[in-house]
Amino acid sequence: MNTLKITKATLNDLRMLQDIGRQTFSETFAEVNSEENMAKYLEESFAAEKLASELKNEASYFYLAELDEKVIGYLKLNTGDAQTEKQGKNALEIERIYVAKEFHGKKVAQALYAQALQIAEELDASFIWLGVWEKNFRAVRFYTKNGFEQFDTHIFRLGDDEQTDLMMKKILKS
Repeated sequence: MNTLKITKATLNDLRMLQDIGRQTFSETFAEVNSEENMAKYLEESFAAEKLASELKNEASYFYLAELDEKVIGYLKLNTGDAQTEKQGKNALEIERIYVAKEFHGKKVAQALYAQALQIAEELDASFIWLGVWEKNFRAVRFYTKNGFEQFDTHIFRLGDDEQTDLMMKKILKS
């Protein structure tokens, strides 16, 4: 594998972000969810207006993972009011780490996670937290391996389907 490059996404990257977001979410969840719910979620979550608004939000950060000029994954982080659930000013939320299926097991997610840790350090965050679908066993293992522990659950809406997410966090400093 050639050199993996992690770069901060800007408004100019909107189309690439839409494409990798739709691709990776579909690869991860299409087999275990209805076509209708997937279509509704992809349309709403990756709409150009929504992504543009998120990219402009100074409390959110997007990073693209690129290999040979091709985007193969991405990371979305939230702080302050951008967090999907309020966890405090000293918290950093990992809302998304997604990697194209063909690159699973090649340390791309680990590189994106390292970027999240770097941002947490820069922001002086006390902890990192996230929500992960209870049936996404691969992701749960990844986060557990990286020191996250479950502290709660919440409901994630995928179209009309209410799914349970495990809320996990990693304390960085007390």
